[in-house]
Amino acid sequence: MAFYCLQKLNIQNSANTSDARITVDDPKFMVSPALLLNMDQILLIDKPAGMTSHDVVDRVRHIFKTRSVGHAGTLDPFATGLLILGVGAATKRLSEYVGLDKTYEATARLGATSTTFDLEGVITETVGANGVRPGARRAPLQDIEDVLNQFRGGYEQKAPIFSAKKIHGKKLYELARRGQATEEMRPTKHVEIFELEVLNYKWPDLKFRVRCSSGTYVRSLADDIGRALGCGAYLTELRRTAIGSHRIEEATPLDKLSSN
Repeated sequence: MAFYCLQKLNIQNSANTSDARITVDDPKFMVSPALLLNMDQILLIDKPAGMTSHDVVDRVRHIFKTRSVGHAGTLDPFATGLLILGVGAATKRLSEYVGLDKTYEATARLGATSTTFDLEGVITETVGANGVRPGARRAPLQDIEDVLNQFRGGYEQKAPIFSAKKIHGKKLYELARRGQATEEMRPTKHVEIFELEVLNYKWPDLKFRVRCSSGTYVRSLADDIGRALGCGAYLTELRRTAIGSHRIEEATPLDKLSSN
């Protein structure tokens, strides 16, 4: 008999475990009846790079043997870090987490731009290894701090052209892949930047921490910082470390959710 080791997970107990609606229809797999009462859960998951948020949902559906799994906000495939998932009746509580502030640690590569504002796009260097190309220059730390002040507090941010925002019923990234998207199509939203701190800087890599309002694109923030510096920038790493008061230290790596 195989059991899921749920006691090892950093998860919150449901207020009403009597509402469990888990169905196990695989005769080769059995779950402890005592654990079935705890299936309605909010899960804190540490997402690895290379997976979409929907991939994570599918993995949890398989582990818990239920289709009733949802998330409270996505992460880009290249990003890692905190995802909040709901299982069973707990999916009804996910709206409580959607609008919470988010905290990220990110690394921006200066001296180049990306069509997707991250390492997955087409990269164009603006500062060469042996010197500066026309219109671009290496940015000293003081210039970076001065530029970050422009964003601290909040600003009007444009979504990336490769994003899931919809224009006339079409996702923007679908239009971009067909060469039909323009800069004018990028929707603008006011975002709050509560904290923006340099963690480390050694040209061309700028590591920073940002705590921001829900719906902020850190990819766009990196691109905007690069534009303001005059040298370009795109994200090479992105890790979500907090959603509201929920910290990545409380999360369980996805591979620890596999059955024995």
